[in-house]
Amino acid sequence: MDAKRVYLYRRVILYAYTVLLILFIGPIWVKGISSLTTFLGLASAGVAIALRDTISNIAGWFFIVSRKPFKVGDRIQIGEVAGDVVDIRLFQFSMVEIGNWVDGDQSTGRIIHVPNSKVFQEPLANYHIGFEYIWNEIPVLVTFESDWKKAKGLLDNIVRENASDFSEGARKQIRRAAEKYLIFYSVLTPIVYTSVKESGILLTIRYLVKPRQRRTSEQRMWEAVLDAFSEEKDIQLAYPTTRFYTTPPRPSSRG
Repeated sequence: MDAKRVYLYRRVILYAYTVLLILFIGPIWVKGISSLTTFLGLASAGVAIALRDTISNIAGWFFIVSRKPFKVGDRIQIGEVAGDVVDIRLFQFSMVEIGNWVDGDQSTGRIIHVPNSKVFQEPLANYHIGFEYIWNEIPVLVTFESDWKKAKGLLDNIVRENASDFSEGARKQIRRAAEKYLIFYSVLTPIVYTSVKESGILLTIRYLVKPRQRRTSEQRMWEAVLDAFSEEKDIQLAYPTTRFYTTPPRPSSRG
């Protein structure tokens, strides 16, 4: 039996046990209250003072289970925290953290436990619901002396060879997602943009990629770029430099 199925069985058993416990103990607890007035007074005081966070977390759990803003296995960002959801419980959900000090949206190895109430308090981004692709950009800076048009042509060929499959998959997903969300993109094919910076001409590769393949695809692109540029004498990668110019002294006007 695989790990995912074991996890699901454990969650079902835990939820069923919780419901049965409430059904059996609830009536006994309610009968112990001498009057309705006492019950309402204790309940209101407890909820207002002691159980505010608990009730909020339970409400967040009901929201997660019913509306499904995310599920186990999804990659999400809530507030400043991003990661892959590995567990959802009554009071909190857990994520394997990505990013932070690690580049390329890869895992840091830490598990972060987030209170369920955060779904009502923080912006929530899901990498998978509706549209399972993200836009990634790779900036390539070449010197002003380089043949930037040739460099742009090389980059355009590289990104089309390595990212065209992502564009086709994204186009199919948009057609399905449009039935539920107003998602519209006029251009899904890879593209290279041109701009000018202080140290050179910036050629920015922009393409679609699946979230978990971002770093791998970026590595593949860069290796292809380095190989292509190494064969061209008139294309050089740029970096911040300082140049000094001196002018010859003016001739003296005296005879």
